[in-house]
Amino acid sequence: MARPPLPIGTWGTIRTEKLGPNRYCARARYRDHDGRTRDVEATDTTGPAAIRALKIKLRDRVTPNDDEITRDTHISTLAALWLDEIITAEHVSPQTISRYEISVRVSIVPALGNLRIREAGAGRIDKFLRKVAEDRPSAAKSAKVVLGQMFALAVRRGALTTNPVRETGRLRNPRRQVVALETEQLNEVRSAIRKWQQPTPGKSGPRPTGDLADIFDLMLATGARIGEILALRWEDVDLAAEHPTLTISGTLVYLKGKGFFRQEWTKSDAGHRAVVLPRFAVGMLMARKITVADNPQDAIFASRRGTWLSPQNVRRQWRQARAETGLEWVTPHTFRKTVATLIDKESDADSAAAQLGHKTKEMTKKYYIVKPALAPDSSGILEQLGAKMATTDPDRRDHGPTRAT
Repeated sequence: MARPPLPIGTWGTIRTEKLGPNRYCARARYRDHDGRTRDVEATDTTGPAAIRALKIKLRDRVTPNDDEITRDTHISTLAALWLDEIITAEHVSPQTISRYEISVRVSIVPALGNLRIREAGAGRIDKFLRKVAEDRPSAAKSAKVVLGQMFALAVRRGALTTNPVRETGRLRNPRRQVVALETEQLNEVRSAIRKWQQPTPGKSGPRPTGDLADIFDLMLATGARIGEILALRWEDVDLAAEHPTLTISGTLVYLKGKGFFRQEWTKSDAGHRAVVLPRFAVGMLMARKITVADNPQDAIFASRRGTWLSPQNVRRQWRQARAETGLEWVTPHTFRKTVATLIDKESDADSAAAQLGHKTKEMTKKYYIVKPALAPDSSGILEQLGAKMATTDPDRRDHGPTRAT
């Protein structure tokens, strides 16, 4: 009967041989992950030392192949090869690739780049991700996505049999309380913007325009993201309709080497939507249409040079306007939450989700709607429990209040 083959990834009896003074060789038959059995050997100054060296070599055994990725490939090299692959495949959007490149450059390579693939076990990767998550939870989640795809490439090329990233623990973002603007706070925001837009004697630089106030008003009128607002063109607005509407069909994105440009689709399919404008937004847009200069993009909000106005520029202006006002917690996304909370209060979560461009209301309820601190008034219902107790408990019915002793 033929001897059964070794299980894949195991070796047979280790044999030692003296090659000369202080020179020993240890050999074993090893069945590689391609199914073939090969001789593997290691040498050292003593027999036991040669056996230990052989066991280490067998543990880190790489199946012979002609591929450029092996277990000894550095993670920095793996990252570069993976980025080249997804760029060549052209199935990932340019802005997503840009985010992946940032994650590789800022998070992954500085911490793990000098490790070899075989050295990056699940425990080491898990420790790295949790360290990043302490200060930058979103960066840790992005790094986990990138590492998962990088090591998936290593598995496909035969350098690994399993993906260690799959064995890492789940990353949890700290739950943040949803905060929306109350009417008084909204008035403070508008007051801060008006004060910031006023000319200041002796202040250098160009005078602030009225863009910031108009942008925030349109965010409050639509619940749209800042990138969606800044990507709006006059052709997206119908002010002559009986119920004036605004169609959100794109967003501003940034690519290294290209700058900001209008992406002709929204963040998700549900994000492509038309919203009916309230009167205050219609009035603002009509006044703006008359007073602002034309620009090549037909943008409602353009820079002084007629180019797309970047979200970073708007955020910078708002930081300047809110300085020393106690409104540091207010961001452009706060307006989106304010819209969702008000619509949910006056209508329902489904309407709020549709206004914000969410596919389902679950995300809207979890991240955009302020939870009421006061439970619904059920005192009338609960009163039945007290009435029932009073009529069925003879001791309570026949005796007055108990005096404390």
